Amino acid sequence: MNKRIPDVIVTDSKVMDAINLIAGGASKLTREQKHARMMERIETHGRNLLAIFPQAKEPDPVKLCKKLRRLEAQAAAIGLRMCNGPEFEREEEPDELCEAILAKVDALLGFTAAGVPVFVNRDPRGYALKIEDEWMSEAKGRDEFYDTPARRLHRDWGGYGILAPDLTEED
Repeated sequence: MNKRIPDVIVTDSKVMDAINLIAGGASKLTREQKHARMMERIETHGRNLLAIFPQAKEPDPVKLCKKLRRLEAQAAAIGLRMCNGPEFEREEEPDELCEAILAKVDALLGFTAAGVPVFVNRDPRGYALKIEDEWMSEAKGRDEFYDTPARRLHRDWGGYGILAPDLTEED
């Protein structure tokens, strides 16, 4: 017997996936659907950041994420160059560059005023702009952070919070 699902307008991507699965398998997403999902992930991450950093200079969650991604790329390039070369002319140069990037991140997010320990990870195998794992663990354990943006923020395997993850692909 062939079952027909009535035509409905669905805006939630997870509901749409469930309907497609019931209807006979997951359909391939269109380019527009993939873009919409990506923008949804970016906006959600940006809203989580804005909740953690209430004094952020950029109130638009998508613009905030895009600015952080640019700074992430600059910080990641420092770690990559430290591993692969060319070598820096001065030994202090990587420190100075990382400090300059952190100053830009602080101007954007206000992490110092918010009391959130942000740092540049120089290991090129992961993300560069991170929140200390201890702060993330404390935020996870505090009652006021129960099911809040700090708990929903992207993390790496070490428990560090990721400020600017690549959200172009789904997990």
